[in-house]
Parts: sequence; C-alpha cells; structure tokens
Amino acid sequence: MNSQIDASRQRNAAPSFGEAFRFWLKLGFISFGGPTGQIAIMQTELVEKKKWISQSRFLHALNYCMLLPGPEAIQLAIYIGWLLHKTWGGIVAGAFFLIPSVFILWALSYVYAAFGHVPLIAAIFYGLKPAVMAIVAVAVIHIGRKALKNEIMWMLAALAFVAIFFFHAPFPVIILGAGVIGLIGGQFWKTKFDVVSGHNGVVDESVLSDAAESPEHTRPSWARATKLILVWVPLWFAPTVAVGWCRGWESTLFKEGLFFSKAAIVTFGGAYAVLPYVAQQALFHYGWLKPGQMMDGLGLAETTPGPLIMVLQFVGFVGAWQHPEGLSSLFAGTLGALITTWATFTPSFLFIFLGGPHIEQLRGNVKLTAALSAITAAVVGVVMNLAVWFAINALFPGRAAIDWFALAISAVAFVGMLRWKWDIIPVVLGSGLLGLIYTLAGFR
Repeated sequence: MNSQIDASRQRNAAPSFGEAFRFWLKLGFISFGGPTGQIAIMQTELVEKKKWISQSRFLHALNYCMLLPGPEAIQLAIYIGWLLHKTWGGIVAGAFFLIPSVFILWALSYVYAAFGHVPLIAAIFYGLKPAVMAIVAVAVIHIGRKALKNEIMWMLAALAFVAIFFFHAPFPVIILGAGVIGLIGGQFWKTKFDVVSGHNGVVDESVLSDAAESPEHTRPSWARATKLILVWVPLWFAPTVAVGWCRGWESTLFKEGLFFSKAAIVTFGGAYAVLPYVAQQALFHYGWLKPGQMMDGLGLAETTPGPLIMVLQFVGFVGAWQHPEGLSSLFAGTLGALITTWATFTPSFLFIFLGGPHIEQLRGNVKLTAALSAITAAVVGVVMNLAVWFAINALFPGRAAIDWFALAISAVAFVGMLRWKWDIIPVVLGSGLLGLIYTLAGFR
C-alpha cells in the first residue's frame, strides 16, 4: 500500500489543456522526417522528457495505430491527446499536428504551380536531411533499449529489417507477421515474448503510467460508439457531397474528394506504400497530374513538417489548379487541397475515438502483450530501415561520393541529442539554417 502511495506521489502532474495545446502546436512545426521521424520526436518529448505517458503505454498505442489504415504518427498523437484530455484533446492533437503543414505545403504548392521549383527550400532541406537521420537513429537506440530485451526480440528486429530493406516486403505484412509470431510464441515462451509490460521494479513517474487505470472517458460504450459514427461519418463526407452538389458530380473537385476518401481506408503501410496507387490513378486514370509532378510533390512534402502523406494535398492542389473548370486556378487549387486533406485525415479521428476504448480495455492482456512485444521489436527493425535509407540518401546523394558536410551535421546532431540531450527544435532549425548558408556560400 505504501509503495503505491509513494509511486503516486512521484508521478508527474498531469498537463493542463493549455500546456498540451502548446506542445501539439510546437509538434506541428517540428515534425519532420516522415512517420518514424515524428514517432521518434514524440518518444523523446512525451515519454522521456515530459513523462506524460509511459514507454509501454506509448508502444501499446503505437502498435494499434500501426495496424490502422492512414498515417500512424498523427493517429498516435490523436490517441495520446485523447487519453490526456478526452475527445477535444485528441482533436487538438491531430489538428495541430496537421495545420502548420497544411499552410506551408499550400504555399509551396502555389509557388511550384505558378513559378516552378524552389531552390531555397531545397537548400534548407539539404541541411534537414542529415538532422532527421540523426533523430531517427537516436529513436532506434531509445526504443531498442526498451523493446529488445532478449535474443528473440533482437532476432525479430533483424528479420524485419532484412525483410523491408533487402526484399521490400510490404509494411503491413511485416507487422501482421510479427503479431502472429508473438501470439504463438507467447503461448509457449511467455518470458521471452512479454517484454513490453514494463514491470521491472522501477517506479514509473509518468502521468499515464503502467499501473494507472485507464481514464473514465476511455471506457467502451455502445451509445458512445453510435454517437461517434453518426457525427464523424457525415463530417467526413460532407465537404465532398457539398462540392458535388455545387460544382457537379463529374467535377474534378468532387472526384478528388471521393477518390481520397476511398484511399483513406486502404492506405495501409504509410505514404510510400500508397504513393504508387495514387500516382497511377492521378496520372493515368484521372489525368490530374503530368509525368514527374508526383515526385516533385513528394520532394515538397518532405521539406515540410507533418505526415509525409501530405503529398496527397499537393496532388489535390495541382490537379484542381490544372483543371479549374471555370474557377480561378488559385481558388480551385486551394479547394482541391482542402477537400483532399479533409478526406484523407478525418477518418483517423474516427478510427482512434472508435477503437481506442477497446484497445485500452485490452491493455494488460497477456496474449495481446506478447503480440505487441513482437510487433514492437519488428517496428525497431522498420525504424532502423528508415535510418539507413536516410543515411544513404543524405550521405551519398545520387550514390556518389560521401557528402562530408552532411556527415558532420548528422554526427554532431546525433551526439548532441544522445549525450547532451539537445532539444529537437534547435537541432532542426540549426541544421536547416546551416544547409541554407552552406548552399548560398557556393559550397554545393
């Protein structure tokens, strides 16, 4: 009893709604590096620094988000925001994860459509790439320390890395395969597979600790689930129906809303998994884009914070810009960007608010814990794959000789964050600024 009282006293105070709001807003501006880079930032900020959520609860939420269609990083933010401050907490977390990138990518899309490529942005991202590589590498170490507790977990991580790096195995197949291995392994070798539960004798100071009961608002309810469906499904489709009613059911804007609503429920495996499908439809079926524009959009999306799947907003903008159908190109492009973004990301809120209570109810389930432990180990291998991919592209651009400037940036950022606990914001801003200065000085 006394130990429980001591533990509760040592637990950090829950953040106010305003404090959480400020963090989610900050996250929206620094969430570079695609999903694994963003997960790495949340791992560093929420688990290690602020201690708003324990490591095992963070991984429990992450593994659920990994199994959903759509961008797992924003879904993880929504999940944690919902745990901390109910539905409005989840809405704020998800919205401000997106809003900065919505405006930044809209501006870049306009400049691209009106004037062509943006060299200064490319220069800034030249400095950002090695910094993001360092952020992801640090995340591999931090998550690996928690998840790879024995030789079985190390083996699963290695197999996941080999499968995705050398054989280009689909991400969902890796995750589902790891989950099946965990379910089977947990039946026969529980001690080797239950490594995420966090019962290591160390007092957990997190606000959402392992020992803490799930908040009252996370209890599943049929009435609540029905209300969510009745509210969020109409919200999801309302803009598409409205634009179809106003502009016609054969208009580009309506077709974009309908297509990206469908894409939102089949986008398993993240941005890179869905891009070939979107590119094929946008180029050859609908004719929204011209050859080469999809890769240009991906490059712009990589220069902005927020989910990499934001490239779909670029597709919606350029598609409507090039097919304005009586509107000004800028107004049509803006509507196309907004309806695409709404159709793509609104389902993520529904998936979390609807499924989250059941996932919280399963927390502590021995069979599920074994499966999630295996999935977490596989995720370490997948994150390692991204770190290697970033390293190859940042340090050996065009597969040419090593870029010593990029190597220096990544090494300093890596050591600074790992040893001296540098904050991510100065690392991201400083690296981008150095890339810009280095390019303007004529060294590249």
